[in-house]
Amino acid sequence: MKSWDVILVGGGIIGLSLAIALRKRGLRVLVVERGEPGREASHAAAGMLADCAIEMPSALQPLATASARMYPEYVHELEDESGMQVDLRSEGTILFPPSEHVHERPGFSAKSLLPAPLAELEPALADVNRPAIYLKERSVDPRALVEAAHKAAKHRGVDFSSGDPVTSVDLAGGRVVGVTAAKTSFLSAIVVNCAGAWSGQLPPYRFPTRPVKGQMLSVAAPLRTLLGHVVRAPEVYLVPRSNGRILIGSTLEEAGYDKRTDAETIRKLQQAAVGLIPELARARMLEAWAGLRPGTPDDLPILGATPTPDYYVAAGHFRDGILLASKPDYEIAPFSFARFAIQAA
Repeated sequence: MKSWDVILVGGGIIGLSLAIALRKRGLRVLVVERGEPGREASHAAAGMLADCAIEMPSALQPLATASARMYPEYVHELEDESGMQVDLRSEGTILFPPSEHVHERPGFSAKSLLPAPLAELEPALADVNRPAIYLKERSVDPRALVEAAHKAAKHRGVDFSSGDPVTSVDLAGGRVVGVTAAKTSFLSAIVVNCAGAWSGQLPPYRFPTRPVKGQMLSVAAPLRTLLGHVVRAPEVYLVPRSNGRILIGSTLEEAGYDKRTDAETIRKLQQAAVGLIPELARARMLEAWAGLRPGTPDDLPILGATPTPDYYVAAGHFRDGILLASKPDYEIAPFSFARFAIQAA
């Protein structure tokens, strides 16, 4: 029976990126994906490479910043190997932070922290009378990114099994021997759980990951150049693509594995977007969808080894999976699953 050096459970951007990195080291790699690679949280993401200190847990900040810095190199490699363009944009972000952050965080004031007047920086914005901050952030098209990563992984010889959900990580003598899926079993002495919102369902451990639903939509802007920057406000965010699409999001819902969209919720997101960019009232809606972010109790990822030899986890990336797909040299001990009281499955 065929075996592999490493099996990755989950074919989102985390699993695909790990597969490429492991193939570079000469290992035989199999990715086992419950559906189609890159079609869950990665496909639903907005693609903001946001490492702003006021919007994420402080423990994640160094890792996020390191990942953001190396993203152009990561994208260049994927584009080169796949022959695709993934629309990495560097125009930056205009952030309207919650009022408590403006007043409580050192270095922030009620004055606008922008390189130019807001009306010059982003003419399409409404006359917004509140503080704004300019961030040197990038954004990427996650759907193009995961397609490029999938092509690059296949080009490097990564094997894939799609449409066959893994039901358990198999052990013998206290060590990993492979995984069992709904239709078949696969042999490997090393397994990495990258199953996103489903990662806590695989024996032998119940990692405290859960699905956090996010609804969003995309529209065709009346002008391709209507919006240049990502715009984030407490009530909504807007992410422009180079082809004229604008993504509008997103909700945070504890709704289990329900990925249905709600017409009223989508309408409210549209209204909030028009409140920031009035011209979007003329935009044509293209698509509405919902994705399941892999959340954890402390909103930090779970990374590294488990007590079972050669069984690893890379899950719980919540809203930062696209950003954290690249691998900086950074200590991951703060993200060990040892910080939780993990139950056996």
